[in-house]
Amino acid sequence: MMKKILLGLAFVATLMTVSCKTETKDEMKEATEAVGAEMDEAIDTAAVKVDAAVDSTKVKVGETLEKGAAKMDEAGKKMKEAATE
Repeated sequence: MMKKILLGLAFVATLMTVSCKTETKDEMKEATEAVGAEMDEAIDTAAVKVDAAVDSTKVKVGETLEKGAAKMDEAGKKMKEAATE
């Protein structure tokens, strides 16, 4: 979707460049740069959110594994006690 937006903007910029005055060309260039900056910011924000979600998932998985290991240790102790009785 972002590729389509960027391609559309590039196409419009090309059309405007061919048929517009210098003033309009400058305004179009500024607008295109602003849109590009906003796209970069949106991508960076999305990347940060993905990284945070991955980190959160890693923490949750680690906690779950620790709980599972504790339960396995407890079960092992019970089996050992049962075997010695």
